[in-house]
Amino acid sequence: MAEQAKVPAIRFAGFTDPWEQRKLGEVAPLQRGFDLPVNQMTPGPYPVVMSNGIGGWHSKYMVKGPGVVTGRSGTIGSLHYIEQNFWPHNTSLWVTSFNGNEPRFIYWLYASIGLERFGSGSGVPTLNRNDVHDLRVGFPCDVAEQRRIGTFFSRLDSLITLHQRKYDKLVIFKKSMLEKMFPKDGESVPEIRFAGFTDPWEQRKLGEFSKKNTIKNANGALSETFTNSAEQGVISQLDYFDHDITNDANISGYYVVQPDDFVYNPRISATAPCGPINRNRLNRAGVMSPLYTVFSVDASMDKTYLEHYFKTSRWHDFMFLEGNTGARSDRFSISDATFFEMPIWCPEISEQMAIAKQLETTDTLITLHQRKLELLRNIKKSLLDKMFV
Repeated sequence: MAEQAKVPAIRFAGFTDPWEQRKLGEVAPLQRGFDLPVNQMTPGPYPVVMSNGIGGWHSKYMVKGPGVVTGRSGTIGSLHYIEQNFWPHNTSLWVTSFNGNEPRFIYWLYASIGLERFGSGSGVPTLNRNDVHDLRVGFPCDVAEQRRIGTFFSRLDSLITLHQRKYDKLVIFKKSMLEKMFPKDGESVPEIRFAGFTDPWEQRKLGEFSKKNTIKNANGALSETFTNSAEQGVISQLDYFDHDITNDANISGYYVVQPDDFVYNPRISATAPCGPINRNRLNRAGVMSPLYTVFSVDASMDKTYLEHYFKTSRWHDFMFLEGNTGARSDRFSISDATFFEMPIWCPEISEQMAIAKQLETTDTLITLHQRKLELLRNIKKSLLDKMFV
């Protein structure tokens, strides 16, 4: 088994020599940064590297780059590759002696190890340098192979960063569209509008086109319990909690939630200051606790338009004016009668559908980039496991 472990599972063509088993402290030892108070750092050409990244100032002091930096305590799993000369603050550990090896390979070698497991101490973990140095790792002596591996992972990381930026831009774009495609306070038309629509929008009360669903699961026909998450929307309770927190004895008193029904969750959070309202997109019926308000919408309102409307903050002022947090600080309190008095901005149905289509298209692009990001990250994780010994 020891002999089989001397080469990685995946390797670049043309390299056949076995890898050596070396102690990590022999090939890339960690050393402490210098103890220099921040107030003694004067403006200079070299970036200051802290345990949590590169600081917003520069120093006149310098360590010859490139370097690999990781936190000595706290953020011990956070690695940074610094190409240029830099100044390592005292809260950092960094690799200074590459001994003729490829710096980028050393960076990715450390990334493949998972430094978090070498944390010790109660409270804020501290990186146990001696344990790291004693770790025996597979090591290619051919610098050309080191260079191929280091360059490959750096390019893969750049690709991940590129898709992350595209994803972030789309999320910001969607947020901007939500702000601009619905009227602001004191206005009857939005800032951005599709060509061909000129009529002013009207406000309708939620109760004019919706009604509360009060059908209970009395006969126990439905067994799947839903929950309404601010981040994930209406999902199965099993997916959210990893286990079912209901039982057959209490589920009979839960409300039935049909496909396309809307659900208001009064639990407040940083992303949902008066609780989220989401639509059941699961294409199946389930049940929900009576703590939730379940309602359906008639054909005079486009459901997708209304779903995106509830992603904005346009309805929050009404909730804060008419409701309160009640006895529990984590739960918003508003009566059903008042809730269905909520004013909703409503253009004609064709304009609703145009807005909904645009926002759905944006959501699809966001989802595609999110999935690609997850795929690339999984590929990177797998290759870090298979291209190192």
